[in-house]
Amino acid sequence: MKHRERVRTALDHQAPDRCPLQVSFTPEFAERLRADLARRSPALVQSTGHHNPHGGGNTYELERALGEDMLLTSVGWANSYYQAGGRYTDEWGITWREFPYDTPFGAGHSTELVEHPLADDWAISQYHAADPDRPELYADAGWTLREFGDEYWIVGVTVTTIFETAWGLRGYERLLSDFIARPDLAECVLEIPYRYHLAAAKRLVEMGVDMIWLGDDVGQQHGMLMSPRHWRRFLKPRMATFIGALKAINPALKVAYHSDGDISMIIPELIEIGLDVLNPIQPACLNPARLKEQYGDRLCFWGSIDEQHTLPFGTPAEVADEVRTRLATIGKGGGLILGPTHHVQLDTPLENFWAMIETITVIETIMVIETIT
Repeated sequence: MKHRERVRTALDHQAPDRCPLQVSFTPEFAERLRADLARRSPALVQSTGHHNPHGGGNTYELERALGEDMLLTSVGWANSYYQAGGRYTDEWGITWREFPYDTPFGAGHSTELVEHPLADDWAISQYHAADPDRPELYADAGWTLREFGDEYWIVGVTVTTIFETAWGLRGYERLLSDFIARPDLAECVLEIPYRYHLAAAKRLVEMGVDMIWLGDDVGQQHGMLMSPRHWRRFLKPRMATFIGALKAINPALKVAYHSDGDISMIIPELIEIGLDVLNPIQPACLNPARLKEQYGDRLCFWGSIDEQHTLPFGTPAEVADEVRTRLATIGKGGGLILGPTHHVQLDTPLENFWAMIETITVIETIMVIETIT
């Protein structure tokens, strides 16, 4: 199967030749992986440079060398996460700072928000968002579709769609307080990223992407970051309109939604408003096998390999066992895009990473042999 055919088959709730695969990496892990691939086969990777896990500006050499089936191309606030510099302000006016950390495999850094342009009430009415219609924002997506659209499933990424960008602008505690004390003000802030990312997603659909990836982190390890009542008030109507507008452009479009954590209370309502694929299915927060039993006839899944415990801290055998478990449960009969529940972090042993990739390859080989015989 072509990569895109494999994904389409899985999303049609049928079993492809093997489970589709998608993996993204932090810039630091990407450097380690590139060096390891160069040792294994120098012809596989040629370019160097900063790796954007959301896909903006990538050559996709790493993804293609691994046999991944989906390629990501991103427009929106999520691209601000991995910009260069110890302290920087993005085009939204949000200020970030790099924070270093150490791992057994070297030093890395995370980027965290330190200043919010709409922290003061008076700033909200005077704020002017960046223009989502600038042609240069879509140059990478156009190149990706031209170069790889015939072979790969192309995903237009507009994650951090509403809530996360809004609290980046306003401040996390302030926005949650606004939900209760000043709901009209909260609505004004939420409209800013909603309108921007809706315009970007529409443009990507018109360009021909196969799927749009939306989402906001509204879950925590046990439960949600806000009450379901507030999610229904502030976020559900916007997401419903967002998904409806995209599918009006292309009824065959698939829509994926990302939220970390336990969002089990709102999954039926996500299905109700048109969701096709749920990501990332953190096994420490949601039971993958149970989700398949409950929603597998109406919903597909993306992720499910444990990035909190198994991939960074387990053994290669434990990683391989987890892959087999996912394929036998949440992936049974199709409906799964397999991958880690987050960008692969610098603290992940390469032995564990390759155990994940190669287990899928072995299972593919077995399936092909069984088909021939």
